[in-house]
Amino acid sequence: MLGFPAAVAAGYVPVKIFLDMPAEFSLGALPAWVLVDLAGYVVAGLVLLIGALATLFRATAGAVLLGLGALLAIGALLTEPMSVGVPPARFADAMFTHGGFAMADRVGLAALAILVLVLAFLPPTFRYLRYRASVVPVLSGQGAYSSRSW
Repeated sequence: MLGFPAAVAAGYVPVKIFLDMPAEFSLGALPAWVLVDLAGYVVAGLVLLIGALATLFRATAGAVLLGLGALLAIGALLTEPMSVGVPPARFADAMFTHGGFAMADRVGLAALAILVLVLAFLPPTFRYLRYRASVVPVLSGQGAYSSRSW
């Protein structure tokens, strides 16, 4: 269930950047590393969302997708300082000093991504996803409504 808020947190970053972009500015004017970082956030959000939905239906692939999405989100968070060309310490200082909700989103995404990564690959998770309830036999045919059972 933590995959849904992690997907929202990962998808918030590029959406906010796209909405704050001036109308006369295009994506083609952005440096390649910024585009790679934004794509990392978008892909991480989509993979986390698909993994969370698959886990609801008790598919084992959902846990694997959640783990992959969490790794993508962590990778996008770690490459963001490189994409803007500042040292990570200065980027973190600027985020915590002037970040506002963007800082809270990134801190929340980091915490959720680590939690999702750990919880997705725990053995009880796979045990839960692989468990199938026993099927009750369906009585049909001649012995289905025997007079002896009345």
